[in-house]
Amino acid sequence: MQMQKEIHMTGKDLTAMVQLRPEDVGKYAIVPGPRDRLDVLMKKVENPVRNFSFMEYTMYTGNYQGIKITGINGGRFSTDTSITTEVMCNAGIKNIIRIGTCGALDEKIKVGDLIVVDKVIRGDGVTPYYVDSSFETQADKQIADTLYETAKGMGLAIHRGTAWTTDALLRETREIVEAKRKEGAMAVDMVSSTLLTICQLYKVKAGSILSVSDNVITGEMGFMNPLYYMAETNLINIALETVKKLEGK
Repeated sequence: MQMQKEIHMTGKDLTAMVQLRPEDVGKYAIVPGPRDRLDVLMKKVENPVRNFSFMEYTMYTGNYQGIKITGINGGRFSTDTSITTEVMCNAGIKNIIRIGTCGALDEKIKVGDLIVVDKVIRGDGVTPYYVDSSFETQADKQIADTLYETAKGMGLAIHRGTAWTTDALLRETREIVEAKRKEGAMAVDMVSSTLLTICQLYKVKAGSILSVSDNVITGEMGFMNPLYYMAETNLINIALETVKKLEGK
């Protein structure tokens, strides 16, 4: 007996399962990875209403200076990111901003610096099921430009360029890293490829801004560095200000 459906579960099916409707969400979504960062974001949003809690993911929608905004802890890795991104796209959210973490692939980039992703070298295991190897994964230019200019206007250390997304955190060998650097990668993360690729397929505008937690080239680990935690807070403020600018406020 063959499968009764072409795909066992689609993004549309999953969105219906959590009972999420287009009128329940905002035009904009801000997407941190961990739940604690989502909690900080929601403290800056007026009257947040919980849309759903499913497995480890929770979505809220509220208002920020008159703009309807949705927030969700959208995943730390490519697999869970694909699930939450499918839900957001199928719910009708039009603009998605990822606020995440990365490792720097340039010795001049410091812990606590920020990086706006323009395009991605895909090394994850999810997107090959969506697109072929010739597909170019890119951020929406307007969102990327606005994120960059907003951070720059705040006087923050901000870079922009190509990120490499990998699923194999503990296999970032010298040979692989140098190969990705030669391809132009200035940072490595575990999310941007999946989020941006799926958004492109759904024609949803999306961008990714990352705080630097460590430097792969120098070996510096900054996960306990106060500059890294300050950068996480800065990401939230940049994303909210970017939404205002995109909305013309």
